[in-house]
Amino acid sequence: MTQRASGQPTLQISPSPWPIFLTASIAVLLISIDATVLYAAFPVLSRDFSGAQASDLSWILNAYTVVYAVLLVPAGRFADLYGRKRMFLIGLVIFLAASLGCGLSGQVWVLIVFRALQAVGAAALLPASLAVVLGAFPPERRAVAVSLWGAVSALGAAVGPSVGSWLIELGGWPWAFYLNLPLGVISVWGASRLLKSTPPEGTLARLDVVGILLLMVGVGAVALGLVRSEELGWLSATVLGSLIGGILTLIGFVAWARRVPAPAIDLTLFDNPTYRFVNLATMSFGMAFSMMFFSYFLFMSGIWHLSLAAAGVAVLPGPLLVIPTAVVSGRLAAQLGHRSLLVGGSLVFAAGAVWTLLVPGLTPAYLTHWLPALLLTGLGTGMVLPSLSAAAVSRLNPARFGVGSAINQAVRQIGTVLGVAVTVALLGSTSPQLPAFRTVFGWEAVLCMITALLCLSVDTRPSSLSDTVE
Repeated sequence: MTQRASGQPTLQISPSPWPIFLTASIAVLLISIDATVLYAAFPVLSRDFSGAQASDLSWILNAYTVVYAVLLVPAGRFADLYGRKRMFLIGLVIFLAASLGCGLSGQVWVLIVFRALQAVGAAALLPASLAVVLGAFPPERRAVAVSLWGAVSALGAAVGPSVGSWLIELGGWPWAFYLNLPLGVISVWGASRLLKSTPPEGTLARLDVVGILLLMVGVGAVALGLVRSEELGWLSATVLGSLIGGILTLIGFVAWARRVPAPAIDLTLFDNPTYRFVNLATMSFGMAFSMMFFSYFLFMSGIWHLSLAAAGVAVLPGPLLVIPTAVVSGRLAAQLGHRSLLVGGSLVFAAGAVWTLLVPGLTPAYLTHWLPALLLTGLGTGMVLPSLSAAAVSRLNPARFGVGSAINQAVRQIGTVLGVAVTVALLGSTSPQLPAFRTVFGWEAVLCMITALLCLSVDTRPSSLSDTVE
């Protein structure tokens, strides 16, 4: 309340947090679309860059994935230490400048460099955006807000190939990047006007440079090994060396983090069972989600022989369910917690995977053989992915929102890379046959069942506020 000159009290109305949410969501939508938009573009890229090897073209995608996974966690730490608004704007400007560079690239290596630079901006932007959303809403409304934020991210990743197929067919592959510019400028304008500068959360002098470098090298080596497995095979010296070296480096990071007073990641985050099990579930569901996504698109084009644009339209009904499902899920989570949504959504997604395992055949029958699976997986995605993002930060102190969410998103990214690598390994490099697709669908169902089991240990009920990580 405030006092008028006459002595009569007046109510001071707090500004609505939804404009801030919209500003953050536009940016998250763009980087989520960008993570998958080029999966539909490789035939066109192969034609336009006819002199390039397929392995070179694959790094247009892989460079983004590896750099993004490596930098997410340090970027979350920077958002907490140096201010969310500052990191949000820096990340967004880098992302937009790199998008323009990607669209103008005339050589493969130039496009790869700008894709890596895009990932730098995206990594800086993502944890800052969630921290901005969390800071804008009161505690009792955060479950709904974060569920919607996660839904926007999931929707962007899900519609990326569909959007990409339309844009590429209409104007060529550069328009997959030019799409970012007008929406990104709107987000920059909104962030400049609406976001408030936040004081540093922590001591700037204690930034753990050694820990951040160990983390970057470890995560980067693991991600690189997973990505190269598609090309070289799991038993190659390069892949095994990257994976083993990355794992040993991460073990070294854990040993280092236990010795220093202010590590890059405070390992006490994982003392909370909910945070620990949510991240394990994020890994398994991230694998299942990416396997579903790539196998669906490849099935439509490879088994049923649909055109690029038609395949993009065919996979769209599932993603369109994500937002309305997330709205309802967020409201339920605010009252009941996330466990029932995570377990139930994982089982619904698994049912969709089982459907594709048993029903579709060589003869196209979209409405009866494919659409039911799309609706089930879309419903499950809307229940699970946003709830994982929300549950991961629900028990964290506000000072740890940025790094806590960044860890969760980095885990999901590693799961995505692993899921893509497994899918490619199962389908093979030649034209895949129906039995190979059914093997992929079976593994999707298994991974979703594992996710459901892990989520039984998640507890984010509103009555458990005493479990908050201090």
